[in-house]
Amino acid sequence: MKNILVLCTGNSCRSVMAEALINHLGAGAYKAVSAGSKPASFVHPKSIETLNRHGIEAGVPRSKSWDEFQGHNFDLVITVCDAAASESCLIFLGQHKKLHWSTPDPATATGSEENITAAFDETFTTLKSRIEKELLNHA
Repeated sequence: MKNILVLCTGNSCRSVMAEALINHLGAGAYKAVSAGSKPASFVHPKSIETLNRHGIEAGVPRSKSWDEFQGHNFDLVITVCDAAASESCLIFLGQHKKLHWSTPDPATATGSEENITAAFDETFTTLKSRIEKELLNHA
């Protein structure tokens, strides 16, 4: 089983959804955790709602710092936001592959409830597609 760390700045939306998707879709092949460089201290409720609506069990995620994973070895580190990808302190020891999946932040969506839900669904679909194409086809 390959260990994956998914990073984002706030660890409240994209990285949480990617973690749940990888663990669901890649069960047995991958084990994912997520963290942020500047954790928001909460998981956006729409992230959990979106995962549940699509039949993905999110568990009880929490927004956490990437400091919790210093010293852990990962096979793969995936950044899902441009800010986390450019952080100079992104140093994890070990021989791991790095991927960057630039994904718009659904938490910045404004407007009607339908618009906000659509933004979270778009993020979900984008992440699911990347996981299926870039991880599952190579497992």
